[in-house]
Amino acid sequence: MELILASQSPRRKELLGLFHIPFVVRVADIDETMDPSLPAGEEVGRVSRSKAMAIAADENEIIIAADTIVVVDGKVLGKPQSPDHARQMLKSLSGRDHQVMTGMTLLRGEQTLVCTEITDIHFRPLSDREIDAYVRTGEPMDKAGAYGIQDTAALWISGIKGDYFNVVGLPVRRLYETLRLAFGITL
Repeated sequence: MELILASQSPRRKELLGLFHIPFVVRVADIDETMDPSLPAGEEVGRVSRSKAMAIAADENEIIIAADTIVVVDGKVLGKPQSPDHARQMLKSLSGRDHQVMTGMTLLRGEQTLVCTEITDIHFRPLSDREIDAYVRTGEPMDKAGAYGIQDTAALWISGIKGDYFNVVGLPVRRLYETLRLAFGITL
């Protein structure tokens, strides 16, 4: 059985590496646009499924695909398009609760398993100076919601309920349980 990670995310590669199971990367090139009229949790799952389906697979391959978004007041925050967009996102999260949702799909042959993991996060209030300094680092530019819990933004998180690794980009506990229960893969 061969594991295929359908992602170019260095964070997802690192997290899947925690399993100590060999895997290869095949990047899915799909349109990740979400329908804002549909529930965010369903849409992030749909995008992860589309990523998995875009990777050619045979019966001996398990495709793992994921997509992560941040949701505040029902509004989906993907990756920022510019430094100003990153600032706007971070201001909308300042002093507030939000959710990080990762849609994850595992595909093997005709078997497709899709789930969405949700983690609740609370940011302490942020000053404009803190936001500007963070944006200048460039760290927010490739991350949903314009922050990474594993980098400087960790200083702002005053509460978390759920899977920390989900916020990084891959819900490792849920992934392992699914691989173990559905496919018989263990460490």
